[in-house]
Amino acid sequence: MTRSDEDELLKRAADRFGTPCFVYFTQRIEQRISLLRTNFGPDLGLSYAVKANPNPALLEWLSGEVDHLDISSAGELRLAQEAGWDPALLSFTGPGKREAEIREAIRAGVGHLVIESLREARIADRIARQAARVQPVLVRISPESLPKGFGDQMAGKPTPFGIDMEVAHDAISIIQSLTGLSLAGFHIYAGTQCLKADVIAETYRHLLDIFARLCSAHDVKPAMLVMGSGLGVPYHQGETPVDLRFVSRMLNGELSTFRKEPRFTNAKIVLELGRYLVSQAGYFVTRVVSTKTSRGRRIAICDGGMNNHLPASGHFGMVMRRSYRMHSIGVRNGSADETEAVDVVGPLCTSIDRLASGVELPRLDEGDLIAVHNSGAYGLTASPVHFISHPMPEEVMVVADTLLRITRSFASGPARACDSEDAVRLVDGTHPAAANQNA
Repeated sequence: MTRSDEDELLKRAADRFGTPCFVYFTQRIEQRISLLRTNFGPDLGLSYAVKANPNPALLEWLSGEVDHLDISSAGELRLAQEAGWDPALLSFTGPGKREAEIREAIRAGVGHLVIESLREARIADRIARQAARVQPVLVRISPESLPKGFGDQMAGKPTPFGIDMEVAHDAISIIQSLTGLSLAGFHIYAGTQCLKADVIAETYRHLLDIFARLCSAHDVKPAMLVMGSGLGVPYHQGETPVDLRFVSRMLNGELSTFRKEPRFTNAKIVLELGRYLVSQAGYFVTRVVSTKTSRGRRIAICDGGMNNHLPASGHFGMVMRRSYRMHSIGVRNGSADETEAVDVVGPLCTSIDRLASGVELPRLDEGDLIAVHNSGAYGLTASPVHFISHPMPEEVMVVADTLLRITRSFASGPARACDSEDAVRLVDGTHPAAANQNA
């Protein structure tokens, strides 16, 4: 699908369902998955971090496309179940699991409970024994260090995530003594949003070394080892995508050597990904409500802003505010005779509702559409959607050239996939079934 094809579908989505809206192209996700499978082959399984985008229709579509889901709440557990996922294919991470959530996860048959503290381990052990079960667990480790180059690096500093490597051996011994739990392996996710292939490859080697040392010290033959991918996406001008071929060339030999040790022969090694899978598949489409010039500055005021897309406004962990890539639908940057610097702002009564500052776009007028790139992950569900009570933005999934309205209802639970007139159920994750008026 060409960019002009995508633009035509974005315009159709905006005209049919209204703005603001999020539009997700499944073809782009398929390309991402294919790229990962081609480069890493069968040596690495793929796990999707639901927190990146928990839309139920997207989760349903992903069934069969990726191997596992990573959830971080009972709410995400329920969404995964409603989307048809087998709980045995889920892992449950998060440093603040409540006892009721741990109980629900164990009763549901979650494949792996990721232990982030001895508190969690003891609670899970008690609940599992009361249910006459043995719950498989992964112990999350917080490394002492990682190479520099991550957008968010959690190693070697105080963190709520996982058990510090410095005290891990004692903690693992305690967890192994709990009869309601079965230590199935380890989990490390200590850095995100890295675009440097050499840093990512070095990090993966470091994680494999930690896994090897821990398994040897505690005589563990792991069923699963989870590596947080850390693979970044180029949100801003001047950034380049990760060279995945370089990463795989550096890593595949290490993986082959790693698996030669008998204890790792049957271990499933899993790469946990969120934004890398879905971010570039999504656009946030917003319409210009009005324009003005204020003290020599051109401003485009749009119907969607940080209430719908907090990360694009620069308030989601960004130290220095930089504008996301964006374009005017129908006229792409550089293709028009004339562009101008413009501030793109949302409809909220606050000065921080700003999607771009001084971005070069063709001259914008009332009614024009703007598409914000890299909006498939951490968009709607990372945003203060109820601030000033604007309507909830629509969500649309593009399967082939079919537009499916998949908007969630935050008040009454997740909505099923549907188009504008008829409710449509995604049956096999690849195409819509026949319309059903009563769904």
